[in-house]
Amino acid sequence: METFNSKDMALKAQKKILSQMANKSVVQMFIDDTSSEILDELYRVSKEYTGNRSEAQKVVKDLIKVVVKIAVLFRHNRFNDEELKLAQNFQKKLHQGAMTAISFHEVDFTFDKGVMSEILKESRDMLLKLVNTHLTPKSHGRINHVFNHYADPELLTQLYNPAGPLKPHLTKICNGLNKLLENGTL
Repeated sequence: METFNSKDMALKAQKKILSQMANKSVVQMFIDDTSSEILDELYRVSKEYTGNRSEAQKVVKDLIKVVVKIAVLFRHNRFNDEELKLAQNFQKKLHQGAMTAISFHEVDFTFDKGVMSEILKESRDMLLKLVNTHLTPKSHGRINHVFNHYADPELLTQLYNPAGPLKPHLTKICNGLNKLLENGTL
């Protein structure tokens, strides 16, 4: 006997539609202005680091798609108790990553690419575990793409180079992270 659930079908349709519409107007439904500014700076970092505009766009678009899909899953209460605990741990890891990024930025000569890279890789693994049964392998690939890109030790080294061209972007990213931490969003 075939089982049909209109709620599941609506969720699938919503995820599919939103993933194809990862543009600024859709993003604003799920992402606040400060987060949007951080995403813009992450795009600029990626573009300058790779020298490839389309690769930078793809990384940020993948990030946006993942954020939107996770927001839809939360909005529809799709996570069980164990997954909600994992989501809380993921949020703590993101908070730790933000605090570490800011600290490395504000205190000269403290940057350690290994520490920052490891926090990002641990975050990636937690997120993959969280969405394992909810998102497709294609979305898992997007998560890997985003986190592997920003966890690249060479990118991090250039980003935290005090005399490097990426320093102004890092300052804006850290200012945005500070705002998110202050208002309790992160």
